[in-house]
Amino acid sequence: MIAENTQTQMRKGILEYCILSIISRGEIYASDIISELKKAQLLIVEGTLYPLLTRLKNNGLLSYNWQESSAGPPRKYYQITAEGLQVLEKLHFTWKELVFAVEMSLQGNDTIDN
Repeated sequence: MIAENTQTQMRKGILEYCILSIISRGEIYASDIISELKKAQLLIVEGTLYPLLTRLKNNGLLSYNWQESSAGPPRKYYQITAEGLQVLEKLHFTWKELVFAVEMSLQGNDTIDN
């Protein structure tokens, strides 16, 4: 149970970074973000994604526009802002530091690799 809780917290901690990274590739619809995260084995549901997208938008990191859809009502497509790109760059640097620190702390630990 403790391991599962820690794994959940680790995934939650990197969601914003992953979402900003996905959106930085180009304008994208929310369900496509979910698909990208699922491909990366970061499972997320709409009930988690939409509040996160709203928070990122309210913080000035994302914007969106409505586009007509041939399959129903208009869809909201998200884009990263200039401020969002700056934050993404900082998060990327922090991620690289964390990966290095974790790898260094695990070095020589044979019990984890087995």
